[in-house]
Amino acid sequence: MISRRDFLQATVAASALYGASGIGNWSRLAAQQVLSQDDLLGFDTTGNVTLIHITDIHAQIRPLYFREPEINLGVGEVDGLPPHVTGEDFRKLFNIDPGSPWAYALTYPDFVAMAKTYGRMGGLDRVSTVINAIRADRPDALLLDGGDTWQGSYTALQTNGQDMVNLMNALKPDAMTSHWEFTLGIDRVTEIVDNDLTFPFLGANIFDAEWDEPAYEPYKMFERGGAKIAVIGQAFPYMPIANPGWMFPNLSFGIREERMAEVVQEARDAGADCVVVLSHNGFDVDRKLAGRVDGIDVILTGHTHDALPEPINVNNTLLIASGSNGKFVTRLDLDVRDGAVQGFAHKLIPIFSDVIAPDPAMTAMVEAERAPFKAELEEVLGTTDSLLFRRGNFNGTWDDLICNALIDEREADIALSPGFRWGPSLLPGDPITREDLFNATAMSYPNAYRTEMTGELIHTILEDVADNLFNPDPYYQQGGDMVRVGGMGYRIDVSKPQGDRITEMTILKTGEAVDPQKTYVVSGWASVNEGTEGPPIWDVVESYIKRKGTVSVDPNMSVTVVGT
Repeated sequence: MISRRDFLQATVAASALYGASGIGNWSRLAAQQVLSQDDLLGFDTTGNVTLIHITDIHAQIRPLYFREPEINLGVGEVDGLPPHVTGEDFRKLFNIDPGSPWAYALTYPDFVAMAKTYGRMGGLDRVSTVINAIRADRPDALLLDGGDTWQGSYTALQTNGQDMVNLMNALKPDAMTSHWEFTLGIDRVTEIVDNDLTFPFLGANIFDAEWDEPAYEPYKMFERGGAKIAVIGQAFPYMPIANPGWMFPNLSFGIREERMAEVVQEARDAGADCVVVLSHNGFDVDRKLAGRVDGIDVILTGHTHDALPEPINVNNTLLIASGSNGKFVTRLDLDVRDGAVQGFAHKLIPIFSDVIAPDPAMTAMVEAERAPFKAELEEVLGTTDSLLFRRGNFNGTWDDLICNALIDEREADIALSPGFRWGPSLLPGDPITREDLFNATAMSYPNAYRTEMTGELIHTILEDVADNLFNPDPYYQQGGDMVRVGGMGYRIDVSKPQGDRITEMTILKTGEAVDPQKTYVVSGWASVNEGTEGPPIWDVVESYIKRKGTVSVDPNMSVTVVGT
């Protein structure tokens, strides 16, 4: 199929040469011999319009490891539909060879062994090479950034996002939308948008809360290949719920389905031959939106970090998912004629950093942005004996480590760590540098609180977060993954309504059931409440790692999931 044909030529060759059973013994050189940059970038140019999509970079500018989720549950009508398919089921659904580079990039089984074979992925200098190659083939291609770009690293935190603004300006996107950008605070966002960005910052669903009028440009019309292409920006709709509303007090967000329909019609009335939504809704929200709003040709979806090797067609709308952390770049060619999209060709391009040559100019820019912080970034805090990863509906070992640190350092009974999806992985035996720690914690409201909560309140919090994830109506799914819990286990039935999902809450240390009336010491971080007191989470975890020297995270069996 068009979406994976060129890449699978390489993976089939890999299977024939080595066989699946020996993947753990391949050398990196062997992987490079099997793959080539031409394999990854080869494309049969189609039509007259090209879109390039990248999203959810989270300020990751160097090559990294990123393990895809083991559990990504769908509920209601989307149960079992992509992207709610993982591991071997995902591989079989998309006909991906076991042990292939594609299996490494898109699934979690044998991740450590395949990571040692295929190496790191991403890096903005490799992304730049891919973008330059596409532009060489299609000089007027549209590069579109799906947001979550200015947050997620030590250097982004220290520069208030300026490092990412500088680097993205060099890549020359044609437009972007947003989410975590607003956690820099409205004054900083305004400063960047007004003074620094060299491309539009789009958000049709962002309104001035006082005047009830659009706060940002809703869409931009581009002329490409003799056609008019409207790009509509859709920012993350639940900013004041998932993130601190006090950081952007005069803005309101929301899905605003009727508003989207109006903007689509406005673009069509202005002569748009093709309507593209550059979205940070999340995949399931975009799937529902596509089914309810006519006239959208393409939704470039973001927020949920899904990577799919093929588009999903809903109501004649192509949903494109391009992953996260700079692991992938999507190329989508469109044949736009007679006021409509007549055909397309698609490729999800994996950024294998040992195969794709870095762009020297971008490498120099990346190193220049890092240079003032080099000593801090490279300081080794300890070592991990475990694979550290974050993605997964219920837990990840990075957050298990954070919860262990909160319990020990803050003398708590129970620890809570938010279900963020951002944060690269570390392999067993890797040193943990300050950069690695900040890749999992760098954000603007990091205070680690210590408070008392009743068992009843803890249950209410878990139920509320679970509904954000497992409400059968995607429009009510307002957050990330499930809050991670340390020191306590529970049972969750994802098929139940809110209030009935969480049962059998148990203190792990004693085996006792959580008493609704009893008070427990709870420590957590990333509270959306203004004025939260406590040390920044990175200080808490750094102290724990340094004290341990080598950290090891046991498999987390504390959450029992039923109803799937």
